[in-house]
Amino acid sequence: MAERGENYYRTGEKLAQWKMLRGGKPKRNAKGDIIQHALFQNPKAEPGRIQNARSWFSSTRTTDQRELESFREELEKRASDTYKVILDKGKVPMSLIQDEKEKKIRPVISYEDTFGKKSTRKRVKLTSSTIKELAERSQAQNTASVKEEEVKELSDTKEKAYLKGQSRRIWAELYKVLDSSDVVVHILDSRDPLGTECLNIRKYLKKHPHKHLVYLLNKVDLLPTSVTAKWLSHFSKQTPTLAYHASSIDRNYGKQSLIGLLRQFAKLHPEKKQISVGFVGYPNVGKSSVINTLKSKVVCTVAPIPGQTKVWQYVSLMKRIYLIDCPGIVPSSDADETSVVLKGVVRVENISSPEDHVEAVLEKAEKKHIEKLYGIESYKDHEDFLEQLAKKTGRLWKGGVPDISTVAKVVIHDWLRGRIPYFVPPPETSEKGG
Repeated sequence: MAERGENYYRTGEKLAQWKMLRGGKPKRNAKGDIIQHALFQNPKAEPGRIQNARSWFSSTRTTDQRELESFREELEKRASDTYKVILDKGKVPMSLIQDEKEKKIRPVISYEDTFGKKSTRKRVKLTSSTIKELAERSQAQNTASVKEEEVKELSDTKEKAYLKGQSRRIWAELYKVLDSSDVVVHILDSRDPLGTECLNIRKYLKKHPHKHLVYLLNKVDLLPTSVTAKWLSHFSKQTPTLAYHASSIDRNYGKQSLIGLLRQFAKLHPEKKQISVGFVGYPNVGKSSVINTLKSKVVCTVAPIPGQTKVWQYVSLMKRIYLIDCPGIVPSSDADETSVVLKGVVRVENISSPEDHVEAVLEKAEKKHIEKLYGIESYKDHEDFLEQLAKKTGRLWKGGVPDISTVAKVVIHDWLRGRIPYFVPPPETSEKGG
């Protein structure tokens, strides 16, 4: 059998490519002079040129100045409107639409302006001109640092129960949900919508205009219909808002409206196989309950206590819509302990002095509802009210001493479950809650 050469399995094109990559070696004579240069190494050879063709510019687009001005005006209108969406923003030549004032111009710095006779350098601003001023400044900084340490110690001694929903882990879970969601549904407690609104979410989504924000007023069954309508008109001026209540899987309101809205959002993104919908909000506002009612079965663990959802959960609603359940978050600006307790952020059994928060409950709720629920007609203050309620329910210590702490936890439980009627009126009205 004849022996096959090393280039037997190579075609002419492959062999030429192999020689080009390898480069080859120049041929030399007996004296060592180059007779034939290697590939791409001849200094006298002219560089290769590619023939120009009209097909290079087949994909370019041209526009008129009038069309560009009209497009710029329309784009500004769409960007300012909450209910308009700009799709495929990456294909738009934004560099042509932006004004020249907005473009950053790099300043030109010359040697004469910096070091010459006509230098325009500014003198360095010294914080202190003498040693005495420097000593006074350092002493003031020391006192300020001592005060900061004292404030830090006070914050460290604050009970951990009131810091629920503010940990780095919870906020990391929130930003995971926001980054992976095409539509963000911010669930609000309809009894206090402004108190359970997280403005950090709105600020974050303004930086990402391709994401959609929807407000969902949950627990509207605890409000009069007229008050719910006023809250809807108040929030709908800036953000699409829906009313909802998820008391149970079978008994709910607003399910069809929410599903129809999510289907419309899915049609806005035909390039995606499915869209993700994230549910965010304060603890105990009903995020997992809303997902269970949409799915018509228990897919997320639900409990009437805050902090039941530890990590985000991914649930498929239908072929093109996926739901994401997020743990409850609390902004760091919400530092009032009483407001944190009454919003349902803290578990009642973990509160060390619950009687301190009952006073706010008696101030917010109307007296007729308290008398009807507990049967106590007259009381001086919250301590007198708790003592009468403890004696009436038989919660007494040894020797007939009323158990105020246990009774206060019962009142806070009733407040969080909605047994005590209460709501915050919309800003346009002066009607009292109750």
